Amino acid sequence: MKKLPQISDAEYQVMKVIWRHAPINTNQVVKSLEPVSSWNPKTIQTLLLRLVKKGALAKEKDGRMFVYTPIVLEEEYRTDASRNFLEQFYNGAISSMVQNFIRQDQISDEEIRQLKEILDEKEASND
Repeated sequence: MKKLPQISDAEYQVMKVIWRHAPINTNQVVKSLEPVSSWNPKTIQTLLLRLVKKGALAKEKDGRMFVYTPIVLEEEYRTDASRNFLEQFYNGAISSMVQNFIRQDQISDEEIRQLKEILDEKEASND
């Protein structure tokens, strides 16, 4: 598996817009982030440049604008971030994480039902 770049929380907000709307130009990114952030356009441009330098985005000149497309796919980033979270907080054991959520009453009955369905489906597919 390739090494994915470290992406800050702010950069992740930008990546979510790009994953959803790619290819997308700078102005479109700024407009998409207006409802969810108070960042000025220069801040967003800085975040875009960082993501390009980190290898998470590709940029291409289109007239007077830059157009961005993701190099890092959303699913591979989410998988890597989930794995890192589990390693950092639960020594890689998903069962420890689930137990913690249940003990802290942070998981609803509906979520427990959904987890049971997922586990039943997984078990059935392994037979």
